[in-house]
Amino acid sequence: MQTRPFGQTGLQLPILSFGASSLGQEFRSVRLDDALESVRVALDCGLNLIDTSPFYGRGMSEILLGLALKGVPRDSYTLCTKLGRYDLQHFDFSAKRVQESVDVSLHRLQTDHLDILLCHDIEFVPLQQIVDETLPALRKIQQSGKVRFIGISGYPMKVFKFILDQAPLDCVLSYNQYTLQNTRFADELVPTLKQRGIGALSAGPFSARLLTNAPLPQWLKEPESVKEAARRAAAHCAARGVDIAQLALQFSLANPDITSTVAGSANPANIRKWAEWAATPIDPTLLAEVQAIFAPVKNIGHVEGLPENN
Repeated sequence: MQTRPFGQTGLQLPILSFGASSLGQEFRSVRLDDALESVRVALDCGLNLIDTSPFYGRGMSEILLGLALKGVPRDSYTLCTKLGRYDLQHFDFSAKRVQESVDVSLHRLQTDHLDILLCHDIEFVPLQQIVDETLPALRKIQQSGKVRFIGISGYPMKVFKFILDQAPLDCVLSYNQYTLQNTRFADELVPTLKQRGIGALSAGPFSARLLTNAPLPQWLKEPESVKEAARRAAAHCAARGVDIAQLALQFSLANPDITSTVAGSANPANIRKWAEWAATPIDPTLLAEVQAIFAPVKNIGHVEGLPENN
């Protein structure tokens, strides 16, 4: 698996990372054997940055990762988890909860340190608290050695700009905003991150199944015009004998200024397939044709979190 430098952290991360949200049964029921095997396969395929959160399965993802990683040399993988979001509508970014959350995650993951710790989905709360309370508390924990690097995650581009104007960060994670259909992360934020030496992670290359042949989830918020364009793009790829998910993943991995793209599954076969796609050259003609299909709806997304954060 190809690697890239991660901002100024000194880390070299794989261009494709393993997202462990599926281990928490966020999308479907998962067999324990499949959950544990998916982690092993990810590591075998070189996806040795693992991303999780207390929110995923309300702790289940972290617990299963702790089991799956037991006995695996700690320096052979990079571990990223989050804090602040604990249920669909439960957010707590207070300094007190920061300390508690870190200790609980360390216990569940059966490790003595976290490599990357992110404030999770900050668009759902007033952002000034993140600047004034959450990040200073995280810096203290960072100085203790429990956490190596800290950052934020979210969907609207506005939240990243708000925080970066007031506080230094080691890294950020954007989701569903660097895809075949939506490249706002690269267009609006990545140049600033690169200039400041801040590590850039992107999650959701398939944009919540929008860029796959799977049925779309009921909760997908993109407008019908985007969904219709995605259906046409998928059909166009199929007519060329290509799964649109392959093109979507290859596109997301190709940007040299985004260190790693996080994709998640509790199906080991999917992970093996993704690793093969990552090693396969992208079809530039097909890419141009699909981008032309998406051109009328390019960068159209949705409102996420508080209205003032969008």
